Amino acid sequence: MKNLVLRTITGVAFVAVMVAGILYSPLTLWALFLVIAVLTTWEFTGLVNTRPDVQVNRVVTTTAAALLFLGVSAMQTDILQARMLIVPWLLSMVFIMVEELFLQREDPLSNWAYSMLAQIYVALPFALLTMFPSQTYVMAIFLFLWCNDTGAYCTGSLIGRHKLFPRISPGKTWEGSVGGAVLAIIAALIMAFYVDTTLAPWQWVAFALTVVVIGTLGDLVESLFKRKLGVKDSGNILPGHGGMLDRFDSSLMAIPAVMSLLFILAAL
Repeated sequence: MKNLVLRTITGVAFVAVMVAGILYSPLTLWALFLVIAVLTTWEFTGLVNTRPDVQVNRVVTTTAAALLFLGVSAMQTDILQARMLIVPWLLSMVFIMVEELFLQREDPLSNWAYSMLAQIYVALPFALLTMFPSQTYVMAIFLFLWCNDTGAYCTGSLIGRHKLFPRISPGKTWEGSVGGAVLAIIAALIMAFYVDTTLAPWQWVAFALTVVVIGTLGDLVESLFKRKLGVKDSGNILPGHGGMLDRFDSSLMAIPAVMSLLFILAAL
């Protein structure tokens, strides 16, 4: 019971911070996801460093993640000086490569690979959120993810029988996935008719299904990542809910997928 209360309090606070940060202003959205990108990258590098053959420079890699976020965000402006913020990130990538020449670590290839993965897999998706044309779209991504998680949990608990991916995540079922998708589609139709009419109803449904399908795959990818590292949770920064990667695993793949969808819809 104590754990349930803790999970509930943490969950409510998490949702409140996310909604307020995303919708209050573009500046709060920017600040919120800069912090999230930094914390998630720090957590990711700490996890990979538990491998005996890996020694990623956590400080430089996390700093690079922040610089990437700032650089991508600044590229949305017309100010040349702001766009030049991408230069420090490029230099940090050079530093990460060159430092292995001097440190004589056991496996420099793994160190390079994990440092680059931290930029592409963790930091870049959060940076992409600053490129969305509307805060509503950003909010919709997380709304659909939350609907999918809630629908999948409730439906899977009640009628779940057929395992979705038992090798990686034994708790997920096909029935739960369908239930999550249905709830996300309902939320998408509400968005289409009552919140934002810039997208047609079928486009909002495509938006929701992209989030559900790719988000579920993103969750499985992170589960595989943790399984290979031999950990249950990616961290403990969120009491009762694990770490930052545990909370944002689905979004890391859903964000670039949705951006790709919006590009396609705009071209039609």
